[in-house]
Amino acid sequence: MAHSFADAFRENFLGNSPSWYKLTIIGFLVVNPFIVMIDPFLAGWVFVIQFIFTLAMALKCYPLQPGGLLAIEAIILGLATPEMVFHEAEVNFPVIMLLMFMVAGIYFLREFLLFTFTKILLGVKSKLLLSLMFSFTAAFLSAFLDALTVTAVIITVAAGFYGVYHKVASGKRLDMDHDPTTDAEVVELHREDLDQFRAFLRSLMMHGAVGTALGGVTTLVGEPQNLLIAEVMDWEFVEFFKRMAHISMPVLVVGLITCALLEKFKLFGYGAALGPKVREVLEEYDHEMSEKRTHAESMAIVVQAVVAVILIFALGLHLAEPGVVGLLVIVLATAFNGITEEHRIGHAFEEALPFTALLVVFFAIVAVIDNQGLFSPVIHWVMDHDGKTQAALFYIANGVLSMISDNVFVATVYITEVAEIYEAGQLTREQFDALAVAINTGTNIPSVATPNGQAAFLFLLTSALAPLIRLSYGRMVIMALPYTITMSITGLAALWYL
Repeated sequence: MAHSFADAFRENFLGNSPSWYKLTIIGFLVVNPFIVMIDPFLAGWVFVIQFIFTLAMALKCYPLQPGGLLAIEAIILGLATPEMVFHEAEVNFPVIMLLMFMVAGIYFLREFLLFTFTKILLGVKSKLLLSLMFSFTAAFLSAFLDALTVTAVIITVAAGFYGVYHKVASGKRLDMDHDPTTDAEVVELHREDLDQFRAFLRSLMMHGAVGTALGGVTTLVGEPQNLLIAEVMDWEFVEFFKRMAHISMPVLVVGLITCALLEKFKLFGYGAALGPKVREVLEEYDHEMSEKRTHAESMAIVVQAVVAVILIFALGLHLAEPGVVGLLVIVLATAFNGITEEHRIGHAFEEALPFTALLVVFFAIVAVIDNQGLFSPVIHWVMDHDGKTQAALFYIANGVLSMISDNVFVATVYITEVAEIYEAGQLTREQFDALAVAINTGTNIPSVATPNGQAAFLFLLTSALAPLIRLSYGRMVIMALPYTITMSITGLAALWYL
């Protein structure tokens, strides 16, 4: 209990975060002004590293607060301006709108998703085959939808499975209310099975997340930067696919092979199977839900299935921005299923809005990178080369910088720079095309190395599911490492030889 206002202030600052973490953030805030006085360029890199630290410690404290404090300080110290932050947010407004509405829309399809994936999970006994199905399905859907939407789907499914088993592991019946965020009530008999189930879900989530990157690189609607590059290059859907195919298709094959090998040999935290006790609980849940399901509940699942088909067609044919389609999903799924109370609708936004706020804070750090020209030396160094060496260096540089910051920002910087050089007559159209392919594949493939490399990965890391299945920043990096190595090398080799 706080004995004074000073004690109360210390306890309130960053809440339940460890004392060492609070002191570290305070240390960052104190030392940064002195670094800015010495060298603003160096200070910019320091802020980037500090922000990555807050992401890495996401399970200790949600990154919005410490990262937000760093972003505010960077603006006060003049490393960026509020106008620059707004500009970055404006450029990425489709992504922000996607998060606000699409993730909420997926929430209203959860009964259909849980029903469908429960049948798949219980029907496919082989963990290796199940992992390949998750990875390939995520890749296929990401090629026509978008990675964030697909990630929201698999998060919803995994959270549903976890909640069902955690309830039973806590000694409660399936029809009882339960809080899955605490293990205090978990029966000792179930604790080992729960840990194995967490490992099982972690591996499926990572296979699915990497799958979104495998599919996201292939088409112009797969990732936000793809659409940007396609607009600059004047490439339509089919032409974009063909331009990327000599790299994206070998990478897809190698990614799926990597998935199979990781499961076969139980490497890097993969290979955990669905335990017999967990399977028994999920089968009982499926049987009980089927028996108790009313006509109204069955119709709700049918409506959600129809809305899911509309979602796929609308995004696949790019009838509207994903965020607008997400709003369409919310309206249809709630209107036809009788969800008309404001408080019931509000729950859908609880998962997405904290991450949306965090993303805008991230854009503040991106504004610092842009304003201080942190990537300029790398860009100029790459431009000093030519031919296949230049394309290969573009691929590597885009990949490394995307791991540090954000692949949309990196792609924007590079494609703008290259377009200006092309318009100045210093590049042929063939060279321009080759560099655009290198930029797109570079920002999409090696960026799976870190959660901050791709918005879908960052969304997974900061989701409510991540702490439940013990998926930390460090664990994500380790689990992504074999994919990073095999996919990045394959992409580089394909770029060079094909």
